[in-house]
Amino acid sequence: MSNLLNHPDHASTEQQGRCPAIEMVLQPRTADLGGFSVRRALPTAKKRSLGPWVFFDEMGPACFPAGQGVDVPPHPHIGLATVTYLFSGEMLHRDSLGSHQRIFPGDINLMVAGSGIVHSERETDAVRQREHAQHGLQLWLALPAEQESMPPAFHHIDAASIPSAEINGVRVRVLMGAAYGFNSPVPVFSPTLYIEASLQAGQRLELPEADERGLYVLKGSVNLNGSVVQQGSMAILGNMQQLEIQSRENTQIVMIGGASLGKRFIEWNFVASRKELIEQAKADWQAGRFPTVPGDEHEFIAYP
Repeated sequence: MSNLLNHPDHASTEQQGRCPAIEMVLQPRTADLGGFSVRRALPTAKKRSLGPWVFFDEMGPACFPAGQGVDVPPHPHIGLATVTYLFSGEMLHRDSLGSHQRIFPGDINLMVAGSGIVHSERETDAVRQREHAQHGLQLWLALPAEQESMPPAFHHIDAASIPSAEINGVRVRVLMGAAYGFNSPVPVFSPTLYIEASLQAGQRLELPEADERGLYVLKGSVNLNGSVVQQGSMAILGNMQQLEIQSRENTQIVMIGGASLGKRFIEWNFVASRKELIEQAKADWQAGRFPTVPGDEHEFIAYP
């Protein structure tokens, strides 16, 4: 999705955690993007990235009347991979490689921008003609410097192919990377972790280890070493090896993490290890040198 919120330095505020397990708690900034809300937890002024992750948006939940819905015209990316994951609803992905893919809850859409790609995110006419819900996450994964200009690529992994298991009675899905003895089939480019879990009230879950990691509470709340992480908050976790959460109510969480790739420049929809790559991408988009999206050639988002 296009970066439609304000400059990332002002995307959220932080507060210090009360125990060594929590370095800080991010309170995402919320914006209304034409009938649905988006909460951005990353990047912030004090936390620009988390492992390889440089962007974390929660879209919705929203309920659209007939005739309305998500409608993001073609826009460009470089130097990253977008990761789209839905809890409810449906989206239609098109890109300049010719990909035309419907996304359903539980699927993973991984679009590797590399040297440059253009995509749109809309809904099918059939979906827009009826009242419908939409709720999901979109994340950006920075590519290692030696791969940030790789040829663009697109991967769609359906829900049935994502590892799912019960860990001490807790339903867990390993969306990317490896955890709890399972390996996700979703391609990664550096040490990367992304899991989702649903806990009933009182259940406990030991969190998988990673060099850097953050816990986002989608619904409910959890106790973590004596501190409470509330719904809509992201706790940046310390480097203690073993951490366990306990749900205070029926709760849904995601955890992201991995190894840091170092400093990245982020401007609009462009991510790069070198500023000149972003300047070139800006010039190319403004001059119309990016490829078009087959079947969606007539609209585009102008550089702000």
